[in-house]
This record gives sequence, structure tokens and C-alpha cells, in this order.
Amino acid sequence: MSILTNHPSFAGQVVIVTGSSRGIGKTIAKSFAREGAKVLITGTEEERTKQAAADIAEQSAGDIDYFVGDLSVEEIVTAMVEKTVNIWGKIDILVNNAGGGVIRPFLEQTPETLKTTVDRNLWTCLWSCYKVLPYMVEQKYGRIINIGADSVRNGLWEHSAYNAAKGGMHALTTGLAREFAHYDITVNTVAPPAVESGALELYKQKEPETAKKMIDIIPKGRGAYEEEIADSVLFLASKNTTFITGQVISVNGGSTML
Repeated sequence: MSILTNHPSFAGQVVIVTGSSRGIGKTIAKSFAREGAKVLITGTEEERTKQAAADIAEQSAGDIDYFVGDLSVEEIVTAMVEKTVNIWGKIDILVNNAGGGVIRPFLEQTPETLKTTVDRNLWTCLWSCYKVLPYMVEQKYGRIINIGADSVRNGLWEHSAYNAAKGGMHALTTGLAREFAHYDITVNTVAPPAVESGALELYKQKEPETAKKMIDIIPKGRGAYEEEIADSVLFLASKNTTFITGQVISVNGGSTML
């Protein structure tokens, strides 16, 4: 059952949610669509991304399209942004949700897994911001919300490489927020802990001790629900949050405080 609250309407606004063919991203995209936004769904697998877009369109009666590609590659991000502008004429909101890292002890990482982790989390965000911001500057309005990680603050076990990438995203947030504030563009990060999802369940099966530590560090005794993260994203994306920028908002059940 959804726990989404009543958000300001996003009718007529154009939203890109990266990594939205499943999981947190799909829930965020669905939430925007239900509030009247025009939403671009992105993913790396054609059929899953196409189906996610169809599901969201059916459930929301919204104006939905999709894009498939590796967003750590500059040319592919250019194509994603151009498709969005060609369809809807503008971009109001960018949610950088694409991510996923190889979680393992640092010395068990390989050059390939390290690069994959940085590519998926930091380069996807950096290129998307770089390509979307010129349109936001031109219209003198925009909202960028990055999906970071609470593990950057609490130093979670086996997350060193992942934290390097997500920490870069957090740092990018503050730099862009200051640089583009006078264009009425806000840039913020929502930082969740472990998230109650199929991925967490699989992790519990493969690495039960580490998974238990990830939950035990959260005072509420569970991971975040995807809808709770979506609520925070929609709040920061609204026109009511003009004076909130450069912030890392921890939606973490108390796993870190202050």
C-alpha cells in the first residue's frame, strides 16, 4: 500500500528519472506521474525499461516515454536529454537515481568492479547534470535531486568503493547548488540507508551477516520503504522548496543523526 502524501501538483512539468525501470527509481517515477508530470523512464535493458514505462502509464494515465542506454557515457546522456527536449520541449526536474555498486571488502575489489561502481553512481549523475543544466539555466528554473547514500556518513561495512562514488555525488550537490542558485535551480540529495526491496532480500540470502549489520545500524529496525524515499524526492522537487538547496537529506530511520 502506498504511503505517499498529497504533494503539490506537477502537472505540465517534465521529469527525467534515471535508473527508473525498477526499484526506487520506478517508484519515484510513478509518484511523479500520478501527480501529473511528464516522465522519462530510463534503464539499461530494453524490454524491462519499455515495460516499466507501460506499467507507469497505465497506472497513472500519465504522459510517459522511455530511454535505454548506459548513462555513464557522455554521448548516450546527450541522446537521452535531446529525446526529452524533442518530445516535451523542456526539462524541469532531474532525478539522478541510476546507481548500484559492487559491495565487497575493499581489497577484494578489482579494477573492473571499482570502475563499474564509480561509473554507475558518479558518472551517470555527473553527465546527466552536465547535459540537463543548460536547459534549466535557459528557462531560469530547475530541480535536481540526487539519490545518495547514508553509508557515506556512517562508514558502512564493505561500502568503501560505493561510498567513494556516492560521496562524489554528495560533493557535486553542494558545488552545483552554489553555482546555479541564482537561476532558481536547486540541487539536493536524498540519502537513504538499506532499502526494503528485492535486492535487499537477495543480499540477505548471499551475505546474511553484513545484511544484518546494515539493518541493525538503523534505530527503526528496518530499511527504508521505496515510497518514503519518493515522498522526500517529490518534496524537494516541488516549487515550494525554493530556499532549500545544497542539502543532503538523510531519510535513514536515524542511522545517522545531525
